[in-house]
Amino acid sequence: MQFKVFTPTQYIEILNEGLSNYSAVLEGEISEYKVSQGKWIFFKIKDEDSVLDCFSTVFQLKTPLEDGMQVRLYGTPKIHAKSGRFSLNVAWAEASGEGALKRAFELLREELKREGLFSLSRKREIPKFPNKIGIIASKESAAYKDFKKVLSERFGGMKLYLYDVSVQGENSITEIVEAFKYFNKEKEGLDLIVLTRGGGSLEDLKSFNSREVAYAVFGSLVPVVCGVGHEQDVSLADYVADLRASTPSNAAELVSPQRKDILTHIDGRIYKINSLMENLINEKKATINGFVFELERFLSSKINDFKNTYARLLSGFKFFEEKINSHKENIDRILKYNLKIFEERLIIQKSKINDITRLLCSLSPNGILKRGYSIVKVKGKVVKSIKNIKKKDLVSVNLYDGKFTSKVVDIKN
Repeated sequence: MQFKVFTPTQYIEILNEGLSNYSAVLEGEISEYKVSQGKWIFFKIKDEDSVLDCFSTVFQLKTPLEDGMQVRLYGTPKIHAKSGRFSLNVAWAEASGEGALKRAFELLREELKREGLFSLSRKREIPKFPNKIGIIASKESAAYKDFKKVLSERFGGMKLYLYDVSVQGENSITEIVEAFKYFNKEKEGLDLIVLTRGGGSLEDLKSFNSREVAYAVFGSLVPVVCGVGHEQDVSLADYVADLRASTPSNAAELVSPQRKDILTHIDGRIYKINSLMENLINEKKATINGFVFELERFLSSKINDFKNTYARLLSGFKFFEEKINSHKENIDRILKYNLKIFEERLIIQKSKINDITRLLCSLSPNGILKRGYSIVKVKGKVVKSIKNIKKKDLVSVNLYDGKFTSKVVDIKN
């Protein structure tokens, strides 16, 4: 029998080529976990009867591991040329079992917290009236249907863009991350992204507790609302999101205002504006009525003076008439003379009355203001001299049809 001769390197290469066809998923307990030089990871996976060496890098393993954790490993068997040791080259790891999932969740949460992904200072404000909303969900899920139903009942009129993803299973993480990339790159003008799914166990929600999804939420240029699970379910995506909703329905409530609340708010604003306008009109009306009252009182006084003057004229006329009657022999001469005198005096009195009337009109406050004059006040006092004001004083200037406030920038004697 003839044997083919190999060098150790050649033989290990042949064996590894054959072993590459035996990719497997192993489930067991982690032991002797250690990281070398900040990048190489060495540990063992064991059950009650056997133990197997494992190897990976910090760039491949996204799930934090520690001794005693129950895990599921995805990898390929390999013989290392330098040591001749057989081990599993791990490409992917995930916690297995409720206890291990919970511990992995806690370890990753602490790590992401140290990295600043949960910082409140980086969280953005959610738009009050979003117009375009991107939704990352399963289109057949009750969560997506509940979200749409509540949204339409509250406000409506928003444009919804669904990116259909698997919310659990081996492809869900990749699909969710791709959804965030799509919305941030392809959908311009998007106001909001909503990540949602229904409730479930830690096993069901592990995609939302992954490092990849947490980084996708953190890196989104568009504000993110996360509504995953029931009220008691809190995922890492919830911690990173700009706003956490307790349920998919609650997510719809948080991103859309209630129609009746908006209408009530608008009615309140309208009522307030109407009240302000009514108060302003009443104030101006009272001011105008005050001016009218003062004008009426002024004119009434002048009219009474005119009436008294006219009465005195009539009395004088009667006196002359009596005199004429008592001296009938001179009636023609006296009558002509007195009539002439009366006419002259009447013209003079009428002229005086007209002058007085014009004077009164010109002396009225509104008449003076209407001719282009104004009343200047500083701190409520009328300015009578340039000495009563100084630079930077605020002066109130009353005009015929209103008033304004001005600032003194220069003074000249």
